[in-house]
Amino acid sequence: MTNQKSNPVYEMEANEYNKKLAAALKEMPEFSQPDWAQYVKSGPAKVRPPQDTDFWHRRAASILKQIYTHNVVGVNRLKTRYGSLKNRGMRPEKFRRASGKIIRTILQQSEKAGLLEKFIESGKRAGRRLTKQGKELMEDIN
Repeated sequence: MTNQKSNPVYEMEANEYNKKLAAALKEMPEFSQPDWAQYVKSGPAKVRPPQDTDFWHRRAASILKQIYTHNVVGVNRLKTRYGSLKNRGMRPEKFRRASGKIIRTILQQSEKAGLLEKFIESGKRAGRRLTKQGKELMEDIN
């Protein structure tokens, strides 16, 4: 038998894990919701800005989990991941990508906190990946 440490990122239910990670991020001074965030929609398909008071930290936790599972992720892939269908009245709904400003700001805050780093591999897409400190934070969530 191998004595392997369990990984809460995959073993814990996603919603529960994101709440716990968001609570951990809330304690970090780098992750603060900007003043403009309460007035901005999270994408063109949305009708109103998010009403959840913890939206910023929950979105940050979700983005970090996406980067953990996909290894290297850029802003465009995350915009597609968080996009949704726009209600166009009588016309069929159409997919719209999410706002890039929110995602970009969260990624910059994560870099400032030392959780992410920019990664460019020749011949492939550029993006951001977790640092050793970021992986440790995510695996230490209970």
